[in-house]
Amino acid sequence: MKEYWTSLASLLGVLAFCQSLLQVIFPPELRFACLKVFNRVFNLFSSYCYFDITEIDGVNTNELYNAVQLYLSSSVSTNGSRLSLTRALNSSAITFGLSNNDCILDTFNGVSVVWEHVVTQRQAQTFSWRPLPEEKRGFTLRISKRDKSLILDSYLDYVMEKANEIRRKNQDRLLYTNSRGGSLDSRGHPWESVPFKHPSTFDTLAMDPVKKREIMEDLKDFANGQSFYQKTGRAWKRGYLLYGPPGTGKSSMIAAMANYLSYDIYDLELTEVHNNSELRKLLMKTSSKSIIVIEDIDCSINLTNRKKNNNNNTSTRNYYDPEMRCGSVPGPGEDGGNSITLSGLLNFTDGLWSCCGSERIFVFTTNHIEKLDSALLRCGRMDMHIFMSYCSYPALIILMKNYLGYDESDLDADVLKQLAEVVDKAEMTPADISEVLIKNRRCKPKAVSELLDALKTRANRNLLQNGILREKNSEDIMEDEEQEKRALESPPNEGSEFEEPCKKQEEEDEEKMK
Repeated sequence: MKEYWTSLASLLGVLAFCQSLLQVIFPPELRFACLKVFNRVFNLFSSYCYFDITEIDGVNTNELYNAVQLYLSSSVSTNGSRLSLTRALNSSAITFGLSNNDCILDTFNGVSVVWEHVVTQRQAQTFSWRPLPEEKRGFTLRISKRDKSLILDSYLDYVMEKANEIRRKNQDRLLYTNSRGGSLDSRGHPWESVPFKHPSTFDTLAMDPVKKREIMEDLKDFANGQSFYQKTGRAWKRGYLLYGPPGTGKSSMIAAMANYLSYDIYDLELTEVHNNSELRKLLMKTSSKSIIVIEDIDCSINLTNRKKNNNNNTSTRNYYDPEMRCGSVPGPGEDGGNSITLSGLLNFTDGLWSCCGSERIFVFTTNHIEKLDSALLRCGRMDMHIFMSYCSYPALIILMKNYLGYDESDLDADVLKQLAEVVDKAEMTPADISEVLIKNRRCKPKAVSELLDALKTRANRNLLQNGILREKNSEDIMEDEEQEKRALESPPNEGSEFEEPCKKQEEEDEEKMK
């Protein structure tokens, strides 16, 4: 046993001597140079090239690493055999990822590439103001040398673009509102946000399917139109005006647009904005891929139609009056000191400041489109005008499917015929019809019966009101005709109401002359 340990010690001594001898003969610098030469020779005969993407670039996080990680999550979930699961902040979705030192094959434009997730232990750290993770993470991209230019020119841009789409899809959308009185939050931002959880979609929106499809196609063309807007020299934005009676689904339409495009919503309260400068600052703090909403714009501030104002006050105003050039402006004591002008709002939607971001949608809503100034309605500011009408028959079928689960085939043909005949005459809003269905949703046949009765009652009332109105109008017309007839039949000398005063004036003048 003693001899065994003696032999082992001798062997270890020999190995230590050989190692010391190698370090003397081949110092680290020489070994590094030999390894470098070997790699160059290997790369010279290899048909592949390699690119390393580390997690941390110096002291900053590498944005490309995060993008690659998100991009590969869409492929790994179906192709990978060993996965890592993560869930990002403000996200309701679970993201799949490559496990440590695992590989995956990807294809782009017919070219195959290999991604490897490399994870190694980091060497002992020296003093650092920002401690680094214990593990050194990164991705290695292996591509063929002949495809190098193609991959570097467009593949990495494609990876970044897809990663942004996945990030936006996974991240919960936010609903922003401007802080009261223009104050800033704890981070110095003028917007406050809450998670946006509105469930409205175009599938559940009570609207004519043809009009709905037209809006969806317009939204999709806008979202995919970056190259078109750059080619035509236009700012990448679009405006929508939603107008119609209250309860016709204008707010639901905005929520459906946000859910369809996966955009955030900025609900701008104009009464809390003091002046045009503050309005521009709010615009600068909005993000791309967002919908900026001003609801009930005719009630927010005094931006009435200038043509009506000019007709009523042409004698007391001139061109240099600010109200003539910029729309009606409240006085110092009105609207809490709000001094936003129509000019400021127009620049907000269509001026130079409107292009400080990209891929943004402006949505204005109003119940009275006739009250808005024509300058606000023209194309380039409000590109698409969408009339939110009373409930039509196709919209009624959608509501019944939403609340009762009924399709047209589930209802009696006679009931469908009655509904189709009376729904347009009733002029009920989707909100009114929804309330009838909600109250009776536990008994579906009763809900249909109650809805039909409500539609008939409203249609009869509208018919009666229209009849009374027509009767009143006809009476007014007849009365006007009678007055005109009497005026024509009366003699000229008897009909002159100025004859007697004139005679008296002549007699007084004669007495003065005498």
